Amino acid sequence: MKDYIEERAINIAVYIIDNNATVRQTAKAFGVSKSTVHKDVTSRLMQVNPTLARQARTVLDVNKSERHIRGGLATREKYAHQHIEE
Repeated sequence: MKDYIEERAINIAVYIIDNNATVRQTAKAFGVSKSTVHKDVTSRLMQVNPTLARQARTVLDVNKSERHIRGGLATREKYAHQHIEE
């Protein structure tokens, strides 16, 4: 694996852990796709730093389990603003 990919995978994991970030937020911050973030954390990082990979994966699993709640809150917020404007 190329050095810059290993470094990116480590930086992505540290960002996720420090900011409790989602895959989408991380992808935007690093200018890569969501698929790249996921691949870096789940596959590439396990080869480089398994402990860091597990920590980042834990954060992502929590975010994934809560995403339906965040989506519902965003929808509620959207329709609350539409009702006020009418």
